[in-house]
Amino acid sequence: MSHAESPHTAQPRTASYEADPDRVHRVLLLYSGGLDTSVMLKWIQDEYGAEVVCLTVNLGQPGEDYDVVRGKALALGARDCHVVDAREEFAAEYLVPAIKANALYGGGYPLFTALGRPLIAKLAVQAARSSGCDTNAHGCTGKGNDQVRIDATVATLAPELRVIAPVRSWQMGREEEIAYAREHGIPVKGGTEAAPYSIDDNLWGRSSEGRWIEDLDHAPEDDVFQLVTRPELAPEEPEEVQIEFDAGVPVALNGERLGLVALIERAAEIGARHGVGIVDHIEDRIVGLKVRDIYEAPAAALILPAHRELEHLVCTIHQNQFKGDLDRQWAFLVYAGLWWEPLRTDLDAYMDAVNAQVTGTIGLKLYKGHVRVTTRSSPNAVYDAALATFAESGGLFSQTASPGFIELWSLQSRMAWRLRNS
Repeated sequence: MSHAESPHTAQPRTASYEADPDRVHRVLLLYSGGLDTSVMLKWIQDEYGAEVVCLTVNLGQPGEDYDVVRGKALALGARDCHVVDAREEFAAEYLVPAIKANALYGGGYPLFTALGRPLIAKLAVQAARSSGCDTNAHGCTGKGNDQVRIDATVATLAPELRVIAPVRSWQMGREEEIAYAREHGIPVKGGTEAAPYSIDDNLWGRSSEGRWIEDLDHAPEDDVFQLVTRPELAPEEPEEVQIEFDAGVPVALNGERLGLVALIERAAEIGARHGVGIVDHIEDRIVGLKVRDIYEAPAAALILPAHRELEHLVCTIHQNQFKGDLDRQWAFLVYAGLWWEPLRTDLDAYMDAVNAQVTGTIGLKLYKGHVRVTTRSSPNAVYDAALATFAESGGLFSQTASPGFIELWSLQSRMAWRLRNS
């Protein structure tokens, strides 16, 4: 079928990095093995008459069989399917900066998808170049943030490559995709045609969208929680956990030194068992929508509060007040798909400088969905037990100096109050 005859033909280009259909010859497709990308794999071959090379990236998605995913891609006509294990790079180069920045968007979302997308897109650029592709393709919709993260990365790192995003243009809903899959003999991952939720997951967390989640009056249904134990079913006894950091990087759990990926996985297991890390979040997307997401992020729910507490212990009041603003700016840039923005790397330099002192151990108590800091220890703590207690005096702090300080500290406020109330 020609481009003109296709009922799902691509729309006219609105950006310079979008592909001209007549110049698409070999496409690098980001492939998950799910319904969208499987339909896309066949559709690109038919619509563009192009060869397709697939790329599947392992960022720690649980329960994924990558041999099956690769075999499916090849069976559907892919020229090749590269599977890249990027867990170590994801943890070291993306999650560590996020930990140092105490990264939460909107006060709740720990950015696991947002952090994964620029790495996936970077790997797609590398695979496209090595495979002789002229175009990158992905399964992002026109309503989400992922299209921004991936398109912006490709346009930044590889301006010679072009992008196609069939879901934005083909106007197929889920039922039409299922019909297309049946017509072309495309099996659907998991053996089911209608997954209850749209899922994205990696080492740092899991998101669920769709069905009742879009209804703000609808309380969470139990079947959405496939990673974290529902708090009411969590163990009746609390559990103590100690996380040790070295220069802002988590290095040990309960006294056992672990590699970063293993530590994050272990923290996720512990947190999930105790119902920790469930976030029911109203989120402001950068495309203008306000949406509801259900997140399960047990590893982040342990590591981020522990890091933030240790950082607070070793930093001065001025650093703590200032850094919070930078943390929010860092999280926004990442959420907004601007991983390659120079300001983010500028902020990283400050995060690294502060975190040079963030060494020590934080104790947490987990119980039925709650995490509470219980103990703190650091050789760099800006803390003097003798000064902190009311039972003793002396040390570096002379209490007799307080009246003069109070007089000067409150001077302007006292004068202003009198002027306004005289």
